[in-house]
Amino acid sequence: MIETVTVTGSTNADLIGRLGSGESLADGYWLRARRQSGGKGRGGRAWVSPEGNIYASTIVNLRDTDPAAHTLSMVAGLAVWRMVTDRLKVQNRAKVLLKWPNDVLVSGAKIAGILLERHGSVIVTGIGINLSHAPDIADRKTTSLADENSEMDANPDQAMLDLAACFSDELAIWRDEGTRSLFARWQAAAHPVGTQISVHESDGAIVAGTFAGLADDGGLRLCLANGAVRTIHAGDVSLIAEG
Repeated sequence: MIETVTVTGSTNADLIGRLGSGESLADGYWLRARRQSGGKGRGGRAWVSPEGNIYASTIVNLRDTDPAAHTLSMVAGLAVWRMVTDRLKVQNRAKVLLKWPNDVLVSGAKIAGILLERHGSVIVTGIGINLSHAPDIADRKTTSLADENSEMDANPDQAMLDLAACFSDELAIWRDEGTRSLFARWQAAAHPVGTQISVHESDGAIVAGTFAGLADDGGLRLCLANGAVRTIHAGDVSLIAEG
């Protein structure tokens, strides 16, 4: 079920609030806003949310048999990657890459953002996708499907239906096949092993190296200049080629 509202502060905040008041929401429920006045991304950053793009949040009720909850960020990333890739002309599809942990890039520019928040045994997954226009952000490149010569009309209603279908598919695979399959499929859609990257850690430190794949828990394996490999579990990753 997709519920659409004209405007709200934040779809994630709305769902967290409803869960906090005791409301029960089923898997597959989506709250979508045509515009947000207080959208947010990872690290508390503001997510610019004018009309014409996708701003939506969905519910995953965790089961005892589910893989680790934090890996749902990769489930969401793959769902967005599929939806975006399907909308681009064939010659442009190879430009779509996943960047750890859950960014979706086209030609090195961010086209989508994902934010996971937990309330008890429920994960609220917020997704923003630039369909018609990209926000102007000082410290990073952004793009939209319209900027990338999308194969399809950037109709937010149809795009939302397609996103929900892709997420449902990826969630089922995550539950049926576990993280080994998830990580392999995520890696196939991501920047390749050996890509030069830098990681801005929460303490302000910046460490550079090459991408060495994913750890068993989904962490980023970073090969340092001295050959040592570190596993990163939190931080902002930049591809050196992005500049």
